[in-house]
Amino acid sequence: MTSRTSRVFSRIKGRTTPAAWREPRAILWATAGVATLGFLIILEIFARRYAGIPGPLTEQAKETIFAPKPGPLYAGLALMMVVLTWRQRFVAVGAAICIDVVFVLVRWAVDAEAADGHSFGNGALWVMLGYAVIAVTRRSGRERVLLLKGVGLGLLLAAGRKTGDIWLIITAKTRPTVLDQYVATADQALGNPSWVVGRILQATDPIGTHLLGLVYAQLAVAAVVVALYQLRNVGVEGRFPRHHLVRTFLVIGLLGPGIYMLFPVVGPVFAYGPGASGTGGVQWAVANLWPHTPPAVTAPHPTTYDGITPRNCMPSLHTAWATAIFIHTRKGPRILRYAGTFWLIATLGATLGFGYHYGTDLIAGVVFALTIEVALRSIDRGWDRSGVQFVAYGTTLFAALLVSYRYLPTQMAGHPWLFGPLLILAMASVIHRYVRITGLWEPKAAPAPQPDPRPELV
Repeated sequence: MTSRTSRVFSRIKGRTTPAAWREPRAILWATAGVATLGFLIILEIFARRYAGIPGPLTEQAKETIFAPKPGPLYAGLALMMVVLTWRQRFVAVGAAICIDVVFVLVRWAVDAEAADGHSFGNGALWVMLGYAVIAVTRRSGRERVLLLKGVGLGLLLAAGRKTGDIWLIITAKTRPTVLDQYVATADQALGNPSWVVGRILQATDPIGTHLLGLVYAQLAVAAVVVALYQLRNVGVEGRFPRHHLVRTFLVIGLLGPGIYMLFPVVGPVFAYGPGASGTGGVQWAVANLWPHTPPAVTAPHPTTYDGITPRNCMPSLHTAWATAIFIHTRKGPRILRYAGTFWLIATLGATLGFGYHYGTDLIAGVVFALTIEVALRSIDRGWDRSGVQFVAYGTTLFAALLVSYRYLPTQMAGHPWLFGPLLILAMASVIHRYVRITGLWEPKAAPAPQPDPRPELV
């Protein structure tokens, strides 16, 4: 009787605890989902209390009815559809377009104004929410988990843009002083690259300006293209790859704004120029010097700036994201590899040429991106000595860069022949370690068996 009872309880336990949710990776995904939701709730409270603005959850909820702001809603739908069959994808896109048409006609009928002239996107959001309901009510087991992962990926991309925008507003409202004088002084060890590239870009106007402006503004589109290539077989294989670009993008976007709060910097065009969008203007600038006259080496000090311009320079997240795109295109087809290389070079040129970043920001951005990339790969494959050492080295070096920019800028500017090469070598050491460690992690092809040269005995 005891044996029979234990078998009955074992069957009951197996029914009440789905196998998918007993797997460590499923538990990890559930934990990540809860943590993300908690972060969004905290940011919602923080935005309302300290910045007096709606948070990301409120802004996303409003877009179920009101005209959405320009953003990656259809890009999020595209990412979500990687878990669907081709027939389901056509149905999803058709439904999204039809819903958008209805919303546009209703707004036209009631004479409602669209946000920034942008009217489309509600349909994509409604379809993603609809598939979340379908996953919970009509799917089970691995199918439910896979569909929820796809929906979560799409909604995270949509919410990530709003989260980033709100973070930037918070940095402007909570950090009244900026540290541009420190970074600009330290940047003289590199030869003031923003001033140099800014003059080159002005000389190539309008062709160079338009081209780099397009690349800089459409970084998210490039990331979605690469991500779609990496995730193209998810619907067929029934699982996500162990590591892909979207994860790196989201973690960079999650951690980067926190450093903005610790090291607020607005950028050369704002601190030493008229301001790219006119929000700063020369009345807030230290001096109107960019890009023709490099700043003089003086004792730096914190500078008061307006409450509108984001403090989003240190590190350069555009550089970090472009580095991630470059890394994740290395195993793609030739055209994707060329595109990843072009996007990285053009992004570096745009960040400097438009005066959005100092050269020191870019070095910090590369170190930041590679450290996160190795950390995420180590989580997937299991932490080993090489992964721990790299993450510790990258983290320590990144912290050392920030400390040196803050407390040694005058010495760096006074000895450029020493500190300039040191900064480049520090970044190069991280790149070299990354190439070496990821090369060791790549699976090696087993050699083909060689025939036995000895004659067979008859």
